[in-house]
Amino acid sequence: MIQSMTAFARESATTDQGILTVELRSVNHRYLDCSFKLPDALRPLEPRLREKASTTLARGKVECMIRLQAHPVQAGKLQIDNARLDDLLAATRIIRDRLDTAAPICPLQVLQFPGIYTSKEESEEQLQKEAQSLFSKTLDNLHKSRLREGDKLATLVLDRLAQVESEVKATRTVLPLLIQQQRDRITNRIADLQVEFDQGRLEQELVYMAQRADVDEELDRLDAHIGEVRRALKKGGACGRQLDFLMQELNREANTLSSKSQSATTTQGAVGLKVLIEQMREQIQNIE
Repeated sequence: MIQSMTAFARESATTDQGILTVELRSVNHRYLDCSFKLPDALRPLEPRLREKASTTLARGKVECMIRLQAHPVQAGKLQIDNARLDDLLAATRIIRDRLDTAAPICPLQVLQFPGIYTSKEESEEQLQKEAQSLFSKTLDNLHKSRLREGDKLATLVLDRLAQVESEVKATRTVLPLLIQQQRDRITNRIADLQVEFDQGRLEQELVYMAQRADVDEELDRLDAHIGEVRRALKKGGACGRQLDFLMQELNREANTLSSKSQSATTTQGAVGLKVLIEQMREQIQNIE
């Protein structure tokens, strides 16, 4: 299928360390160019994420931003080791019973004793694993979005291509009539002048004029390029560069038609062709 290079995708997930959000933006570019904005804990992932993106996307400027919003309720939450606390309190009772005087136990002093409490350790390894999983999901959604947009672009290009083909057929049909009309106009003009002329020389000039106006080769090449565009779209994949080259070739032939034009009809047809080709080229700029 055809892919567009313009798309956006965002996914979020709740983790032990907070809300993880991955955003991917893609626009047209000559090559695949990925840039990343990551939290410090996820910076080691950049090479893996870049490699993952390259397995799915062939072209486009892709911006990836990953945010981690911490849980405010869970920030700084302490966990008490009750077994160790019981051992400490039992030891303090023994010491207190053997002292003549003993001050009351201060809870803050108890907390300062090693091992009484622990804060919840944040596992960077687990966070990175979850970030990779969420990135893959977001990348998949971006890919699907590019495919949907690419399908629309292909439809637009095929619609314009059908109009180009109709214009080529119309030019091929009307061209012999236009050449004959021009020939008749010249011979009638000479007859009206009632002057002597060399019939052989006249025929040579008429043949030369017909040769200059002959665009069968250009029309044949236009038909060939139209077929190549259709084959490229049907084949799919990363065909944007091929299609862009074919637009250049179509435009080259349309310019030749314009330069060889001998009538307003063929001039308008050539202009119409160039307009349609430019419209296709604009759409193709976004095709991968």
